[in-house]
Amino acid sequence: MGWWRNAACSDEDPDLFFPVSASGPGAAQEERAKAVCERCPVEEQCLQWALDSGQNPGIWGGTTEDDRRAIKRRRSRSRSHAPSAPSSPRKDRRPAVR
Repeated sequence: MGWWRNAACSDEDPDLFFPVSASGPGAAQEERAKAVCERCPVEEQCLQWALDSGQNPGIWGGTTEDDRRAIKRRRSRSRSHAPSAPSSPRKDRRPAVR
């Protein structure tokens, strides 16, 4: 997890990334946190880590908890609708007799 050393947020107050609400002053705080993420060179790694580790509260990789929940739902739906891979031929099949 060494990617975090390059994160733009490493010099920011951690409280910035944990707004108490999504409205009023919390909404402005959320936008400021997302602006930090937009200039971050490891934004994608941060988001992936948040998704993989189940981070709920806070801004991670430029996303809110609701954003990440939506991403997980989309991924789940796309996996359940993906066609199954064709089965590989059995290796123990006998060659055709001519």
